[in-house]
Amino acid sequence: MDSTHLFELVIAMFLAIIALHYLAHRLGLPPSVALLAGGASLAFLPGLPAITVDPQLVLVIFLPPLLLDGAWSIAVARLKRHLIGIASLAIGAVLFTTVVVAVVAHLLMPSLPWAACAALGAIVSPPDAVSARAVLERVKLPGRLQILLEGESLLNDASGLVLFRFAVAAAATGAFSAGGAVGSFFLLAIGGVLVGVVVGTAWVKFVRKLGDEYLIIASTTLLAWISYLLGEFLHVSGVLATVTTGLILTWHQHTVLSAAMRMRGTSFWTVVIFLMEAAVFILIGLSLRDVVERGGGFARLFETMALPALAVLVTLLVARFAWVFGSELVIKLCNILGLTRTPPLGVGGAMVLGWAGVRGVVTLALALSLPEDFPGRDFILVMAFALILGTVLLQGTTLGRIISWAGLAEAEADRARMTMSQAEAAMAQVQFSIVRDLAYDGEGKLVHPQLLDRYQRRATMIVDYAERTEHYIPMLHAHFDVVLAAVAAGRKELIRLHRAGEIDDETMHELERDLDLEELSAIAAKA
Repeated sequence: MDSTHLFELVIAMFLAIIALHYLAHRLGLPPSVALLAGGASLAFLPGLPAITVDPQLVLVIFLPPLLLDGAWSIAVARLKRHLIGIASLAIGAVLFTTVVVAVVAHLLMPSLPWAACAALGAIVSPPDAVSARAVLERVKLPGRLQILLEGESLLNDASGLVLFRFAVAAAATGAFSAGGAVGSFFLLAIGGVLVGVVVGTAWVKFVRKLGDEYLIIASTTLLAWISYLLGEFLHVSGVLATVTTGLILTWHQHTVLSAAMRMRGTSFWTVVIFLMEAAVFILIGLSLRDVVERGGGFARLFETMALPALAVLVTLLVARFAWVFGSELVIKLCNILGLTRTPPLGVGGAMVLGWAGVRGVVTLALALSLPEDFPGRDFILVMAFALILGTVLLQGTTLGRIISWAGLAEAEADRARMTMSQAEAAMAQVQFSIVRDLAYDGEGKLVHPQLLDRYQRRATMIVDYAERTEHYIPMLHAHFDVVLAAVAAGRKELIRLHRAGEIDDETMHELERDLDLEELSAIAAKA
């Protein structure tokens, strides 16, 4: 296939993404399911050349920006507060699942070496960050559950990748040291964090001096790959390097980025991440053709692999539930002994946490990266693909129902101390005090009476609203409905003036931007 045809396929893939997202929206399906099914269907279109996916390239292209975006949008305060629970899932659950899946795989195929069974366990054990985001963005969870799942999806890839590399090395050499593996894991983790700190800190200092918003947005986009590739080059965890960089960016973005940079950068980054997430599921679907051909066709695959795949899928689910509910028992025991005061998730919360482990791009990429002569490679590849399909189709489509069944409500302890209205009132009072001080000149003469009156009335109204929010909500909605109607009327008149040649393009764009900001502000305030 020449480069022109490859580019045409890429454009066709993006068109398919738009069509499949629209179809998923109309049918009420998770987009990940539609994209996966669509990619699998496209793979078998007559005349379409076989799509060969380079697993290392897939990881390098897609994983770093998606990890950085996840870290950028995560609640850092909650992440620190629930770090032990996240580490339990990202390290403990991954290790436990790897061992359980390895045992079951060896029972299913006694001829398969233990190292190959461990490799399968490491491949399928970490729930995927991309798949988790695709599922979580469609549901509403209590803050504690949300941060546990988001934090797990950010960090567990590091655990899975390390276990996978040790399993592959053990299969090649026939030797394995548990103590050496644990030591190497911590060295890789600490090294990755240090690389992330260096890259993130350098970005903060660089941005303060750069000044140009377009250069800042472009350089920030490149940070995902810089931190990941630098970590891998230094033989430490590129995943943790990228996540650490993202957390530093998240913490400092409010002080080093201007409003224009945040708005433009967020708009650009949102589109990039949307296309990347969707492309991942399309590529997973396209990879089905190679799996089917290597297995001898659908009929042969179903005949020989259906029961083992089902057994491994059930094992995966049982292992995760066992870890989650086992952790609940440990928390309750520690509370009884007075060692901790962490409230347990409860049966409903534990059910949702156990059911939310969807697999995706990391599982596929690791399976495809196995050497051609690796023991049981075809078996592992089929199992990996079956588990991706099974978890996306089964768990991805039913998680919302599980959440509804559980009747989850956000725990009071996990809420912020101030509501949004109270925070707005605090800001308004500080703003009024500043305006009051600056409204007079050096001789004590009032030079900004209208500004002073405006901020005083604003502070009074916001404080009153914070104290009687429920009373004012209907009036607030009606108020901003009027504002939006006025914006729409102003926009209509602006377009008429431009079409009639009364104003030039520059005036049109300037006034349109003002209307856009007013409209966005009204929509945000109404929400």
